[in-house]
Amino acid sequence: MPSFPARKFSGSSFRSCRRRRRNGFLHIAASSSVSGGLSRTSAAEGQPISPPARGYSWPDKKRPRVCILGGGFGGLYTALRLESLVWPDDKKPQVLLVDQSEHFVFKPMLYELLSGEVDAWEIAPRFLDLLANTSVQFYKDRVKLLQPVDHLGVHGPANSACGGTVHLESGLRIEYDWLVLALGAEAKLDVVPGAAEFALPFSTLEDAYKVDNKLRMLERKNFGKESPIRVAIVGCGYSGVELAATVAERLQDKGLVQAINVETTVCPNAPPGNREAALKILSSRKVHLLLGYFVRSIQRIKGIEALDKVGDGIIDGDIEVEEDPEKLILELQPSQRGLQSQILKADLVLWTVGSKPMLPQLESGDWPRELPLNARGQAETDETLRVKGHPRTFAVAFQQADFAGWNLWAAINNRPLLPFRFQNLGEMMILGRNDAAVSPSFIEGLTLEGPIGHTGNTKNCIPDQIANRRTSAESGNELARKVCD
Repeated sequence: MPSFPARKFSGSSFRSCRRRRRNGFLHIAASSSVSGGLSRTSAAEGQPISPPARGYSWPDKKRPRVCILGGGFGGLYTALRLESLVWPDDKKPQVLLVDQSEHFVFKPMLYELLSGEVDAWEIAPRFLDLLANTSVQFYKDRVKLLQPVDHLGVHGPANSACGGTVHLESGLRIEYDWLVLALGAEAKLDVVPGAAEFALPFSTLEDAYKVDNKLRMLERKNFGKESPIRVAIVGCGYSGVELAATVAERLQDKGLVQAINVETTVCPNAPPGNREAALKILSSRKVHLLLGYFVRSIQRIKGIEALDKVGDGIIDGDIEVEEDPEKLILELQPSQRGLQSQILKADLVLWTVGSKPMLPQLESGDWPRELPLNARGQAETDETLRVKGHPRTFAVAFQQADFAGWNLWAAINNRPLLPFRFQNLGEMMILGRNDAAVSPSFIEGLTLEGPIGHTGNTKNCIPDQIANRRTSAESGNELARKVCD
């Protein structure tokens, strides 16, 4: 789910929220209530609904209220799992899914937008279509504040009237009994000077549109010229390698793709077969690998005197200093001994390294509370996926949705919760229009690559129905169930 930029509340009823970290906890301070407008959409009815004046009114005052924040794999699949379970009549929860986008994005196939293999509607269906004929409600809005009141020792499940309140940017308040955090992560661009200003991430549908539009502009601008379009890709993990292979295939001899990685190889954590297949494809498409380097800065340079400010290093032999406001300079520093600093020129910089969890800003009434965080800044959970110290709050990612849905059922029905167990399903990489690498988990050492791997990758990633999906609500609902299964 994309980021939730913090903005100040309007009105005198709010005090500023102080946020600080200490000893691995996110500490939260006081808040009040809020009102405001929101254009809401019901997935069940498919029509815009006028917002309530102060807070969201759940249809049923007795049945449990489940609010799911984030409409990625984890959030959507949890909602569908809750819908598919058998409930006692008075226990089936009301489920509200909140996301800032109208579309669910199948991220593993974003690269195929750049290669022209798919249209956006094929990999980014609307939530309204996916949730049609279910009781799940969908609302398009951004999360601003989270006000949990289920902290153990103060408001446990036996004593709580509710689990807390979600404040949306529009001003709407949503009281809930159970909360699912499925906000995912966003690109972390603030670690290198100039990255946030000049580099483009590639993790959302909006990112894919920006990259595609930039490539189209460069292709038009460079038409008939001998100088290649220079694309620098920072990071050679799965995302960086897939992006490098796709962009190099698209530009062919009209482009020069340079991929930079701090490690001395690509995809260091991938199965050997996948890594070898990736290296083979990158080599065949003449991708220039700069391994053992990290980016120190990204700048827009004008004139030879400005180039001197970058620092010492080997300058790309093809660099011609020119007064072009679109040209970027990357300063590379070696992470390994025996390498020298380098300076690269680029028309486009794509950033695929680093991410940060998108936890909403927190407030909790008139007493301080703590949301435990792990080393990666994510909400820390126990083995049942409940946030530690918050028995009514779950945090999930893609493969955890099935367990989260079941454990919500168990918690609501006072049954034992199940511990989450990761299941290795193998690893897949898309490496262009007709190339991929697939290492299935059920046969050790086997790697499918080339057109066979691409076919297997597509078949395993997403069902056939997505390419032929009708726009009716019924077909959208069937697609959602197929993807979830």
